[in-house]
Amino acid sequence: MAMPPKPPETRSPGQTSRPARRVLAPLALAQFICSYAGSNMNVMINDISKDLDTTVQGVQTVITVFLLTMAALMIPGGKLTDRYGRKRCFLAGLTVYGVGAALSALAPGLGVLALGYSILQGVGTALLIPPVYILTTLLFPDVTSRARAFGTVMALGGIGAAAGPLIGGLITSAIGWRAAFVFQAAVVALIIVLSRHVRDPLPPEPDRHFDIGGAVLSAVGLVLVVMGILAADDNGWLTAGLLALGALVLVWLLRWVRAKERSGREPLFSTSLFHDRTSNLGLVTQHAQWLMLMGVSFVVAAYLQVVRGYDAIETGAIFTAATLGILAASLAAERLVKRWPQRTLIVVGFGVTICGIGLLIAMASGSPSVWAFTPGLLLIGLGLGVMLTPSVNVVQSSFGEERQGEISGLSRSVSNLGSSLGTAIAGTILVADPAAGPYAVALGVLAFVGLGGLTAATMLPEQQPGA
Repeated sequence: MAMPPKPPETRSPGQTSRPARRVLAPLALAQFICSYAGSNMNVMINDISKDLDTTVQGVQTVITVFLLTMAALMIPGGKLTDRYGRKRCFLAGLTVYGVGAALSALAPGLGVLALGYSILQGVGTALLIPPVYILTTLLFPDVTSRARAFGTVMALGGIGAAAGPLIGGLITSAIGWRAAFVFQAAVVALIIVLSRHVRDPLPPEPDRHFDIGGAVLSAVGLVLVVMGILAADDNGWLTAGLLALGALVLVWLLRWVRAKERSGREPLFSTSLFHDRTSNLGLVTQHAQWLMLMGVSFVVAAYLQVVRGYDAIETGAIFTAATLGILAASLAAERLVKRWPQRTLIVVGFGVTICGIGLLIAMASGSPSVWAFTPGLLLIGLGLGVMLTPSVNVVQSSFGEERQGEISGLSRSVSNLGSSLGTAIAGTILVADPAAGPYAVALGVLAFVGLGGLTAATMLPEQQPGA
């Protein structure tokens, strides 16, 4: 008598199969290296500017363009996963990223560094990050196991962003800033090897339409907005013109998408993604979180090097407090989501982060001691670690499997736009005159953004722990 086929996977809520757990290693490492790439440059500002005979503002622009490239291409990257498959896009992104890291390590000038780091690594990240979140969502179906999985991914992402200055500082001081890019290429090679365990749970759809016009409009609009902010300290009229033009292009994008929907053709993203109030509020919190994280990282790193005269390793060591805070809070994500509603965790996270920024301003700006930065950075790390995972979980869980490509791209685009704006806004204020006054003003702006995120978090619907 023939036995009935065995289900492909049986597990109780909160449990995951061994293959699914193995998949987490390359996915989490991928998030780590991309977050690391966005922050490790902050401690190499002086070394790169001297070696390549450029300015601090030139290096800031390269960093911001990297973050901006990710934000501008993340939505198209998410859509491409539906057409070509999640694993294929993941591996393609890793390859492009690795080539960019190798080119950056050999860069003879700022232009080649911008090509390798800002463009190639940015494009590679936009291709590989959406699959990380799509696969995590699909492989972990219930809230508790998904919280554990996203906790791991976000923990390594947060550690990459917070520990980037320390790791980059150690490598730069011991070998040189170019070795920091060799390190990235080596990690990418390791991820590719580990990716043999990754299996795409959904088949690709090679005949699926890709909205090239929408992708171009979204990228151009976002680029104009962020470049307008970067130009704020040079030319007010140029800033106003770029911002206005960027807004017009984004309005054009919205009209383009609606026209596509009315004609029955598939647009870059569906406007129905914005019809879910919970998801919208979650996206606002994600944007604010990454804006604060990358903004604080750039401002504090630039201040310590330019004003205090600290070298790369000293600057990186100071960020250890934030790294430990993010690590401790993110690894506790599973236990926290079982005990507390996700809204509560996000609200508490914003509150703690804002207090950390306030403490950083109060203590660090007036004290010559390096330890004056530790309490504020620790609170910032704890606050961000508490809310990074539930914010992602709120957004991803608002849509079914068929919408994961769209929402993952949108979610990562919003987060990376926050990262680029954090560096652009806070960096523009500080680079104008990186003394104690502008330093406090830049951090004050970040705290104000945190208040906006806190307001959005209080409007999220109440849910039972573990629901």
